[in-house]
Parts: sequence; structure tokens; C-alpha cells
Amino acid sequence: MLDEAAISARVAEIVTAHQGMEGPLLPILHEVQAAFGHVPQAALPQIAEALCMTRAEVHGVMTFYHDFRAAPAGKHVLKLCRAEACQSMGADRVAAHAQASLGVDWHETTPDGRVTLEPVFCLGLCACAPAAMVDGRVVGRVDEARVDALIAEVR
Repeated sequence: MLDEAAISARVAEIVTAHQGMEGPLLPILHEVQAAFGHVPQAALPQIAEALCMTRAEVHGVMTFYHDFRAAPAGKHVLKLCRAEACQSMGADRVAAHAQASLGVDWHETTPDGRVTLEPVFCLGLCACAPAAMVDGRVVGRVDEARVDALIAEVR
């Protein structure tokens, strides 16, 4: 685990690399997350000060976008599509099954740190709904049995 000094030093490098860029907040948040696996709370005041924003503004942007994490994700990330096409094909039932099987809710990680469950709003696989993504690999026609198989792959 990194201490606040290490976080501060890396965040300073990232902010400096984006100086002069128009609208740098999102690229900075993305790079911070890439560096740490999440956006540490300790980074928010530093980013806010560098961009002449309030901490609340930076926090608001970070929490608005579902791709940013306040805590590290599990070793594997299972994303289930929540868009209308997938919902019409049973995504709600599949999601409930995944939550029960993993014992977690959205944006939570299993106690063993293996799997984080996240909602996503469209994977572009509407013709093969419901869709899922496991560690960046898109999977179509997901039902309860397929979710069980995907979970078994990453456990």
C-alpha cells in the first residue's frame, strides 16, 4: 500500500503532465486510476488545488462516472449490461443471479478480493443480449448458467 507522500508525488507528476491542456480533469482522473488502480481520496484535494476547483467538484465528477473507483477493484471485473435491450432479454434476472452467486451488490468486491461486480450501460452487443464483460472480454447471450461459468472462470 502506498503512503500519502508516494500518492502525492505521483499525482503531482500526472497533474504536471496535463498542464495547459483544456479540460484536464477527466484525463488526470483516468491516469491517476491507471497508476493506482483507483482514485485515492488523498489525491482529490491535490487535483482540486492544481485545477482551481473545489474538492467537492472533483469528487462530484469522479463519482458521476462509473468507471472511476474510490477503492481498488478485485482481481477480476465482471460487468453486466443494464441497458434497455439487455433488460428486455432478461438482464435483471441475470444480474440478480450474479449478485446472489457472488454475495455482492453493484460496485462491490467479493470478500476474497477476486471479483468486482459492476453495471455498464451498453456494451454494443444488443443483438446478442444480455451481454457481459469479464476483464475486457465481451460475452453475449448471457443467462444464469453462463454467469455461473464466467464466475467459475475467475474464481
